Amino acid sequence: MEKTTHIAVIPSAGLTHLVPIIELSKRLLELCPDFHVSCIIPTLGSPSSSTIAYLQTLPSNIHPIFLPPVHEKDINAPQKDQPPHIAVQVQRVVTLSLPFIHEELESLISRYGLVALVADTFALEALDIASELNILSYVYCPFSAMAVSLYLYAPKLEKKISLEFRDLRDPIEMPGCVRIQGRDLIDSLQDRSNIVYKQFLERCRRINLADGVLFNSFPELETETIKALQEEFKGKKPQIYPIGPILQNGSLSRSDEQNNNGSDCLKWLNNQRPRSVLYVSFGSGGTVSQDQLNELALGLELSGKKFLWVVRAPSKFTSAAYLDTSNDLNPLDFLPEGFLERTKEKGFVITSWAPQIQILSHSSTGGFLSHCGWNSVLESVQNGVPLIAFPLFGEQRMNAVLVTDGLKVGLRPKVNEKGLVEREDIAKLVKSLMEGEEVKEIHARMKDLRDASADALREFGSSAKTLCEVALKWKDLGGIGK
Repeated sequence: MEKTTHIAVIPSAGLTHLVPIIELSKRLLELCPDFHVSCIIPTLGSPSSSTIAYLQTLPSNIHPIFLPPVHEKDINAPQKDQPPHIAVQVQRVVTLSLPFIHEELESLISRYGLVALVADTFALEALDIASELNILSYVYCPFSAMAVSLYLYAPKLEKKISLEFRDLRDPIEMPGCVRIQGRDLIDSLQDRSNIVYKQFLERCRRINLADGVLFNSFPELETETIKALQEEFKGKKPQIYPIGPILQNGSLSRSDEQNNNGSDCLKWLNNQRPRSVLYVSFGSGGTVSQDQLNELALGLELSGKKFLWVVRAPSKFTSAAYLDTSNDLNPLDFLPEGFLERTKEKGFVITSWAPQIQILSHSSTGGFLSHCGWNSVLESVQNGVPLIAFPLFGEQRMNAVLVTDGLKVGLRPKVNEKGLVEREDIAKLVKSLMEGEEVKEIHARMKDLRDASADALREFGSSAKTLCEVALKWKDLGGIGK
């Protein structure tokens, strides 16, 4: 029997970080069934029921290891009405878990001859432990090549540019990337005095020291960006490995009530005309303000188009539901008065969660108003669904620029001086996406990308070959370390 090759993966706190690195592990095992993956999981409090249910579906050669939980009081800021930035919270959980990560890695090396560690972008402190223990270190970036470029070039940009990025008049240029305004860069770079800025640059420094960077894109999607990255880092660290698209094949396990709601919305879609429905969702963690919720609702109504909207209770923090999804508020209570009654023939509103993969693959879905989380962008690409880019936080504005200016498969609304997208602009874009002339060109481009994404995953496709290349390197080590 062929010897098993063992690697370890480390996500950061929260289901939205756990799922991408587990899906990477599953993809690796599809191509290399003789591998074994130990997933070392830092947690904030007890694991959620959704996390437990998700892990129970894994194959036997992926072994989850829960670390002792970090408590909320250890990561919260003194001001109760101003929680720390989400990036700070996630980073803090990993930092406090480092002694336990070290202990688990030592144990895995002694038992299995561990050859490599793959860490999430918020778990990069663990790469120092990998170096100490003489195992290869990799980073998994579950986002675009453009975002990877920012991580790798940000230290140079920081030295070159003295102004705040948000105040720059001229766009920023990175090799192979679409030009981007400074204000559209990742949130973490928007305030040099903030700890988030310093932590981001430290993560960038650590990524540049890794043996390799694996990321969730493919050459046919971001051709020039990936080519530029591979040329820049040819023969030196970190090696560049585009291995996407890697996405879930099905939805996470949900409560009976949520599953019933999801089933109801799919039944509703079955009764709609092909490509007639706009799907509206801000992902698993995104929230909008009450004012923006009002404008969005009234804009959808004003458009006169069919819509399926996943509504979440509003918040002044755009990432309010990112780590903590427990909320007793009824989102429907925050909609404009009479909205549900006025739009009952046009829309279907579902609260908090919907079966997104099934919705995007449905023949009645013709557009997606999205926060532009990278998973959502890739799911749109895989299903050929054009986008309205409505970014909220993180690197989502970068993704919005890529979607609209780079790939040209979406439209982006204007934001007024109060930071709101107004109802008239929303209605105009919805009409343009669902019935305008330019949507024909967008659909054609999306179809090409959809076919390319399928080709990348085939046995001899670009992404499959790249991941096999990494796996062969790990297998050749045979547990002997660097």
